[in-house]
Amino acid sequence: MSTDPVRRIADAVLYEGYVLWPYRRSALKNQRRWTFGGVYPAAHAARHGDDRCELRAECLLEGDPDARVAIRFLHVVQRRPTRAGEPVDQLRIGDERHLAWDEAVEREFELGLGGSCAIDVPAGSEREPLGGEDAIVRSWARLAGSVRTEAIELSPGLHRITVRVRNDSPFAGGGREAALLQTFCSTHAVLRATGGAFVSLTDPPPEHAQAAAACVNEGVWPVLAGEPGDRSTVLASPIILEDHPQIAPESPGDLFDGGEIDQMLVLNILSLTKEERRDMRDADPRTRTILERTEALSPEELMRLHGAIREFGMVRR
Repeated sequence: MSTDPVRRIADAVLYEGYVLWPYRRSALKNQRRWTFGGVYPAAHAARHGDDRCELRAECLLEGDPDARVAIRFLHVVQRRPTRAGEPVDQLRIGDERHLAWDEAVEREFELGLGGSCAIDVPAGSEREPLGGEDAIVRSWARLAGSVRTEAIELSPGLHRITVRVRNDSPFAGGGREAALLQTFCSTHAVLRATGGAFVSLTDPPPEHAQAAAACVNEGVWPVLAGEPGDRSTVLASPIILEDHPQIAPESPGDLFDGGEIDQMLVLNILSLTKEERRDMRDADPRTRTILERTEALSPEELMRLHGAIREFGMVRR
């Protein structure tokens, strides 16, 4: 797990909804995944108005108009067990069971302000031998698109920063599941100023309130990231967050389901039957990690999840 607080939050955003409780492929909600931050192929978006093909993030930067911008997203990878070269739904080898399902790999592109870069990920595949003629084949489709950034001076010492991400992958057609193979899933941007300071769009100072309200954000919401008081970094998140979001210190690790609290998810996992745990273990390498980590929690670690209070509110009379 990264020690960089910005990276930890960005990773939590990246994998939000990757897989949801009850962490099994048979669960209905896990049959419709990748629901956050999707930037879809333009040919698909033209026929489905709710699926955008372009993401736009805008924020304000005081001082030196220089920053690095990292665009991150997940690329869906199809995992298929094969026997003698033929794909099968599941494959048993001894006590191990390998299921057909989709995984994802991280993609990241970085550039400066006033620049652009192409997103071009060739289609490919890799084979993981399991012995004999058995194997797991992971394959992914081609991605194509672009990232553009610009800084426009609004007044002396104040710039509006714009980041655009567009998906122009050559989509041949089909339903949503086919489109997801060429979608930039869980797309977000991390902007790090090299000398200036970003302005909170959630709570801008009065002198910048009008400029903040005029910022256009489509598919993301920029918040200040890092330690409270730090204005060097913005996270443009597909999920609405507060400024300076933090990972709970008692969290046992990634659970991919931010709609629930850690304690509830952990207790739900521990209450699974033997058969349900087997299904969770076999669903995905990441769900197996969650299960093994949860089963290994000590009584003291479980108690730390119970009744955590961040701050006490003040009662106003």
